[in-house]
Amino acid sequence: MLTTASFAAAHGVDDNTRTFLQQNTGVQFVPFLYIGAKHMITGYDHLLFLLGVIFFLFRSREVLLYVSLFTLGHSITLMSGVLANIQLNAYLIDAIIGLSVVYKGFDNLGGFKRVLGFQPDTRYAVLIFGLFHGFGLATKLQEFHIPADGLLTNLIAFNIGVEIGQFAALGIILILISAWRHSATFSRFAVLTNTLLMASGIMLTGYQLTGYFNS
Repeated sequence: MLTTASFAAAHGVDDNTRTFLQQNTGVQFVPFLYIGAKHMITGYDHLLFLLGVIFFLFRSREVLLYVSLFTLGHSITLMSGVLANIQLNAYLIDAIIGLSVVYKGFDNLGGFKRVLGFQPDTRYAVLIFGLFHGFGLATKLQEFHIPADGLLTNLIAFNIGVEIGQFAALGIILILISAWRHSATFSRFAVLTNTLLMASGIMLTGYQLTGYFNS
């Protein structure tokens, strides 16, 4: 289980990327751009959360609003976390990211109204969880002790890459889910899909907590 948790914590960082991050010096704009995009595209926890966010959004304006709030949140903590050297436990941050997936699946199923009798403002929730997702990105970069020389420029490149990767992945998700909405199976399997989303989030959280308690 510890091995699985370690893999979940280190997803998106292959050996070549790890070597580059550990040995890079000065401004490396294009490589950091590429690493940021690749990390988001392979970041299944981020993508699962975004899937939950847009699952029942039918208007482009609403999609743009919620994605912008998520982007604002993770951009703030990604940049400030690394530049201010804010040290947070990667396992606990990733556990919270897993809980964000659980939250969105539960929210989509109307769980808050049924269980608690009220509906939290999803806009604030997406922004707050975006902050934690950004800290997740920051903790992964901090593991490699990136040199201060060119750090700000490299971070900006990484963040732009994250947005490019997010845009590409989100575009594919939107195309697929929009096509699915025209099928009778969408309403039939919407509950099952969000239940599986919650289950995935619980598994991710469990992996990270196992890693934390065994580290």
